[in-house]
Amino acid sequence: MEPMTHVRRFDHVGITVADLEVATAFFVGLGLEVEGTGSVEGEFVETVCGIRGAQCNLAMLRAPGRGSRLELSSFVTPEHQPGSPSAMANELGLRNVSFEVADLDAALASVAADGYGLVGGVGEYEHSVRMAYVRGPEGIIVSLFEQVG
Repeated sequence: MEPMTHVRRFDHVGITVADLEVATAFFVGLGLEVEGTGSVEGEFVETVCGIRGAQCNLAMLRAPGRGSRLELSSFVTPEHQPGSPSAMANELGLRNVSFEVADLDAALASVAADGYGLVGGVGEYEHSVRMAYVRGPEGIIVSLFEQVG
């Protein structure tokens, strides 16, 4: 007897940020598209989050085409709690969100022009992939990679 499959598809990754506008602009600058924005409050969000009085603003972004989605949320109430803005890859928890790019050097130059730098350096794996981690807004690690060879 085959085990029951609960998951139908991958929907999105959610990241909580303090400044929704800055975070949204960063990801739009990388090429994501804003699918929608909004605000949620009341019984539904209080129940799901387990936070009484929760109210948050949201931006849903989508990779070009039929790509995966990224949900950015910013709590209006209660105030957000600080994370670890300088977390490294070995710190427990969600550590990076990754995107394939057409031209890694151009993408890195673009984010650098907006003040976002590398966590380490540009690595190449077996002449097939070049990758770098960028420290985006609010310490979010964004993995950018290009296929090579």
